Amino acid sequence: MRDHDRRISAAQLKNGEDTIRKRLRGMKYVLYTRIAANIGVYTSGNESRMGKGKGSFDHWASRVAVSKILFELSGDLHEQVVRDAFRLAGNKLPGLYEFVKKGDPPVMGITKLGNGVTAESLKAGRRSLPAPNLEHTAGRLPATTPL
Repeated sequence: MRDHDRRISAAQLKNGEDTIRKRLRGMKYVLYTRIAANIGVYTSGNESRMGKGKGSFDHWASRVAVSKILFELSGDLHEQVVRDAFRLAGNKLPGLYEFVKKGDPPVMGITKLGNGVTAESLKAGRRSLPAPNLEHTAGRLPATTPL
């Protein structure tokens, strides 16, 4: 997940899983779903007055954080076939998704570590800018000073 926090329903998760299974039909693999829809969503009707409770049960959902892995696949498959299956599943789910594989650099939030970016540099506070050099303005009068 590359997008900010999302709520994905159990039906959407099942739809994404079925899409992957349909694309990889006949191949030897094991698909793991790394999140579970374990949050109940309750709704009350439109135009109902305040104070009548939270409503009746509607569906199960899951909160998905940034850089959370939704589906994991193991097996001896060609990478392009797996990328295609995950792309099709990502199109059926809300939010933006990215394909990652074993050996990719780790991620903190939405920032990939590597190429000089370390966990310590991300945890450190913002660096202050150097003081501006005012030597080139010495001797000049401000524009608003009367002569």
